[in-house]
Amino acid sequence: MFEAQSDGALRAGGPRVVALTEQGAAAAQVPPQVQPQVPPQGSRAVGPGAVEGILRRQAMRESAARTYARSLPIVPVRARGLTIEGADGRRYLDCLSGAGTLALGHNHPVVLEAVRDVLDSGAPLHVLDLATPVKDAFTTELFACLPPELAADARIQFCGPAGTDAVEAALKLVRTATGRSGLLAFTGAYHGMTAGALGASGGAPDVRVTRLPFPQDFRCPFGVGGPEGARLGARWTESLLDDPKGGVPAPAAMIVEPVQGEGGVFPAPDAWLRRMREITQARDIPLIADEVQTGVGRTGAFWGVDHAGVVPDVMVLSKAIGGSLPLAVIVYRSGLDVWAPGAHAGTFRGNQLAMAAGTATLAYVRKNRLAERAATLGERMLAALRGLASAHPCIGEVRGRGLMIGIELVDPETGAAAPALAAAVRQECLNRGLIVELGGRNSSVVRLLPPLTLTDDQAAAVLDRLSDAIPAAASRHPH
Repeated sequence: MFEAQSDGALRAGGPRVVALTEQGAAAAQVPPQVQPQVPPQGSRAVGPGAVEGILRRQAMRESAARTYARSLPIVPVRARGLTIEGADGRRYLDCLSGAGTLALGHNHPVVLEAVRDVLDSGAPLHVLDLATPVKDAFTTELFACLPPELAADARIQFCGPAGTDAVEAALKLVRTATGRSGLLAFTGAYHGMTAGALGASGGAPDVRVTRLPFPQDFRCPFGVGGPEGARLGARWTESLLDDPKGGVPAPAAMIVEPVQGEGGVFPAPDAWLRRMREITQARDIPLIADEVQTGVGRTGAFWGVDHAGVVPDVMVLSKAIGGSLPLAVIVYRSGLDVWAPGAHAGTFRGNQLAMAAGTATLAYVRKNRLAERAATLGERMLAALRGLASAHPCIGEVRGRGLMIGIELVDPETGAAAPALAAAVRQECLNRGLIVELGGRNSSVVRLLPPLTLTDDQAAAVLDRLSDAIPAAASRHPH
């Protein structure tokens, strides 16, 4: 079993997890008012035939581009905190959290109260970009949470409601402000599915950006990993930009994720990120931090860049800032604010319900120090999973930051990515009532994105189910 140690760590001695330590629980206990409530069973349950009918009609009517519905054939009808109840009455622990959107889990009371207040007030729900008390409260709270150096000289642009819309706005902003068109991005990046955002992502089929190496240990492009691998990557970046024959004209910006999420959960080393800031600042290249998934406490700091003490020129924000509802913004230095009126717009950039939910979420995370909670609990979960890895050679690496965790599965004989095994682990988790998703190269990384309100007992249950699922999947998929 994973047994408690006096230092608050978890020690691997077998395939299951029974509890987190009492010392760790005392040090990082979620405030009582955020303890998730398990929804009552059966209140909206339907028979298996009805569930199958709903899923069948979805498959017939919806686009072939649907994703999560293929690997998670469930029909959610109720949810609270970490728990989802399906239409068939089954309950699941949700470690997908709307791809990181649900910082406070499903239907948190403060979010529901904020939404009800707006609905009950009779306030308009659609206002384009007009000023409203709800919008003013959101902007005020967001600025209170920003890195102080940026907040002191910031402008905000409300975009279309998705993170990829905000990425597009950020790229448009820096190109307008600099008069340049090129872009620096990184291998493994993911910035969204619209044309410009996809072009900056690692899987872009039509490359129109300069691709730089993102540091990693497990598959370091320089074969060394660690600080030396990161140093070499920074040196390559600097050389490429300064080489008059390098083929890279001065770019409009560099865009980077503080932790690559879809790319496989690779945290950017702090020293490397600081070096990227130095390189861009010295060459008058705006630095864009894509905080769509890393923001609002997810990584153990309020923003992913906070770990390195980096202040970017532009921050791209979505997902958790809307408190589970669609909202996306960019925040940037005032010197970049050269747009003419109407140069960037969007019909649904004034989502009042999302702003109210977002204000409540931002304030709750800040006041209850949930970023610190994520840091403490995340470290203990990572330690437990690394102990599990020592007993299972199919786990190539466990990595992450805060409550943004990845488990890379490999062929133990060759070290090659094992996407079939990862898919099997996901299915075994679902069989045990645990929802996870995949990412990374070849979809071989099992990803955990639980809500920041995760309790110690819930964390133990997640680890327990995962520690059962991995060997079960490995036994069914021998290498």
